[in-house]
Amino acid sequence: MGTNKRTPEPEFLAGTLDMLILRTLSRGPNHGYGSAQHIRQVSGDALNVGEGSLYPALQRLLMDDCAVAEWGTSENNRRARFYKITVKGRKRLAQEKKSFDFLVSAIGRVMETP
Repeated sequence: MGTNKRTPEPEFLAGTLDMLILRTLSRGPNHGYGSAQHIRQVSGDALNVGEGSLYPALQRLLMDDCAVAEWGTSENNRRARFYKITVKGRKRLAQEKKSFDFLVSAIGRVMETP
């Protein structure tokens, strides 16, 4: 039986995808594909957000008033929906980052304790 050399696909912790999208939008308005590409590039290809996760997350952010959207033209002259973070979204991002940092720190302490 051979060994599986495939790198495992990371799963997002509940809520982290929304946080990552909000963080990306905090840099400025972007379309969905552009946000997914930014997350992939900045993570060094470790986080690949598929359309099946991306667009439901963007829809949640719109419904929660954490983002707004309007139609525009992308860099390659294609019609695209551009998303922008709202004041409520910035507050949520700050809260989620604080909670995430606390969780990562706690996990780190458990993993480093003999």
